[in-house]
Amino acid sequence: MSGHPFYRLAPFIQEYIYRSGWKELREAQVEACRVLLDTPHHLLIASGTASGKTEAAFFPALTALYEQPSRSVGILYIGPLKALINDQYERLKGVLRDSEIPVWHWHGDVPQSHKTKLVQNPSGILQITPESLEGLLMNKPNAIPALFGDLRYIVVDEVHAFMGADRGIQVLSQLSRIQRMAGCRPQRIGLSATLSDYESACNWLSSDTGQPVEVVSPQGSRKLRISIEHFSFPDARNEEQAQQLEYAQQAYHNFIYDQTHHKKALIFTNSRSDAEYLTLEMRRVAAKRQEPDIFHVHHGSISAMLREEAEAALREGYGPAVAAATLTLELGIDLGELERVIQLGAPYSCSSFVQRLGRSGRREGSVSEMIFVCPEEEDEQAQLPARMPWIMLRAIAVIELYVKERWVEPFSARKLPIGILYHQTMSTLKSMGEAEPSELARAILTLPPFRHFTVEQYQLFLQYLLQLDHIQRTEEGTLIIGLAGEKIVNNFRFYAVFKDDEEHSVYNGSEEIGSITTVPPPGYCFSLAGKLWKVEEVDTRHKAVYVKSSKGKVDTLWLGAGGDVDTRIMQKIRDILASSDIYSYLAPNAASRLERARRLARETGLLEQIVIPAGGDSCFILPWVGSKAFRTLERLLKHNLSERLALRAVTPMEPYYLVVSGKADAAEMLAEIIAECKRIDYPEQLLADEEAPYLGKYDEFIQPGLVRQAFAMDGLDMEGLRSGLNMPGVQINLMPSANKDTNEPINEPIHEPIREEAGEY
Repeated sequence: MSGHPFYRLAPFIQEYIYRSGWKELREAQVEACRVLLDTPHHLLIASGTASGKTEAAFFPALTALYEQPSRSVGILYIGPLKALINDQYERLKGVLRDSEIPVWHWHGDVPQSHKTKLVQNPSGILQITPESLEGLLMNKPNAIPALFGDLRYIVVDEVHAFMGADRGIQVLSQLSRIQRMAGCRPQRIGLSATLSDYESACNWLSSDTGQPVEVVSPQGSRKLRISIEHFSFPDARNEEQAQQLEYAQQAYHNFIYDQTHHKKALIFTNSRSDAEYLTLEMRRVAAKRQEPDIFHVHHGSISAMLREEAEAALREGYGPAVAAATLTLELGIDLGELERVIQLGAPYSCSSFVQRLGRSGRREGSVSEMIFVCPEEEDEQAQLPARMPWIMLRAIAVIELYVKERWVEPFSARKLPIGILYHQTMSTLKSMGEAEPSELARAILTLPPFRHFTVEQYQLFLQYLLQLDHIQRTEEGTLIIGLAGEKIVNNFRFYAVFKDDEEHSVYNGSEEIGSITTVPPPGYCFSLAGKLWKVEEVDTRHKAVYVKSSKGKVDTLWLGAGGDVDTRIMQKIRDILASSDIYSYLAPNAASRLERARRLARETGLLEQIVIPAGGDSCFILPWVGSKAFRTLERLLKHNLSERLALRAVTPMEPYYLVVSGKADAAEMLAEIIAECKRIDYPEQLLADEEAPYLGKYDEFIQPGLVRQAFAMDGLDMEGLRSGLNMPGVQINLMPSANKDTNEPINEPIHEPIREEAGEY
């Protein structure tokens, strides 16, 4: 018995397991003990939601700290969201109740006194966001050796949320900088419920360490109940149709209300505005029925107090509770016994679908329930492609790809992340105080994400920053932060590498409600936290807006765009339209809408032609490619073919279709697109002279030639466009190998097996 992993765990962990009523350790926890207690290898734990990944990482790591206490922070946990860190902080406090190992959390909502105590007594576990970690490395470089000198483990939670994103490049840079500054070599542990490419994930996790990564991916089983509902909103061209639209909207809101108000439920939306508007409507339905208001809103612009209230209501509150949320509740956080998830519209990716689906049915033996509610503004007089139910089709596509094929989007790394190069250069120089140019170049170009930059490129990069006065050269020839650079680096927004609009805090009296990006004038009414407010005063200096409760019009004050869609999803949508398969999870109205869409596709040749005449001098182009390749086609038309084809308008409806007007007919336009795809040898040919489009937050500070190179390499996808245009059923000889990497079957299950229970609704 002494050889069983349970008996190797620290006594306080054994006591926690007894106290929690566990009957056994799960497979991931057993395997994690073997890797972390017996080898120096890194560990990737890839398993479904609520499969015990967090405990798998922390039980053996905490045991090691118990047996040999660390002289500094022993475990560094990096999480993508403050809400997730807060959740894990409370969970770990329960595990550590009978130990002497402290747990600390560090982000923008944590009091400074808590952070000061950690700096004075580095120990235990530190849970932190990448942005707060950046602030530590920049502003407290002298404290880093004491904080992390004996760091044993680094846990990166929701690792898929970092891979392929700018924040992931930032995190990899930070991990290498910590190792250099503190002289430590910790084991790395990655956690994820959403991975399709273990090899890339392992390469990402092991960057700059030379240690192999072991993968723990236990197989499990889970029951699903999935349904897709479709609601049609008629175009209101007259009074009768306006009445029909009102009835349709009432039916839509009543359906969502009826599906949630007796349950603990989450309603996922794809934007903050949608979350706000829906919550307002749910509260109106509740008031009309004289029933309790149990609705909350949860997104990044809601105050911390209101977000925590929503989480507590879902996790611990008595009776039903419903929250409309964006991705802030998509990742990791345990909300307890959620009974149902509603998805308004469709997620943009399979990865997002998996995460959102996993919010319900987290307890052993329970069922994950998810209802897609897809509204559509139908107009029979609209242009042909606009008459397709694209959102509902995307919902079917992500379900089919994940449930049937176990596919999620692969990891794609930026090749020339110039904006993060600027960010890490300025952060590193700030922490060093001053540096020789060669010393700074060595510090940056040896970080894993930047090793493909040449010394010549970096010299050009630094020379441009000198011109901008973001860095200065001292009389001794060393480099320091310049006056213009100080304004950037000393702003707290510098810690983040993602774009964030400057927001104004909104107050009702002394209570902070949230924040907005567009500042309205006094007297203006808007929605925030699912309630209506009227602006009383705007304090521009302190970026504050003071409001009072109102019953005015509905409006929201954020800017934002949708997510990218992968080519695989677009091609699955095409397959769905071309097939006659019956999907048992479609409600009757959704099944009927799909059949009408299929009939329209057959009758119009929508699937057999890439370019379709639209009447007059216009054509529709349906490339069936993902967002990046779609934008490449749009650029090819506007910059390379506009003059040749005398195009007067190119209107994209990303990523579904383009409306193009000009002198060329459909056949000539298709021929020219294909010919131009063949002519292009390198992506820079899609850029106008002197054009340097930005991809990231700090690209505006980069030498224009480098910006052009980065955009051509990371912002365009000629290979994806060529491959997408070479579709089955379309007679085009464009590339020798069609559909490269897009329709390959997945030979091994990469997620826990799922049994679909259709027709439950």
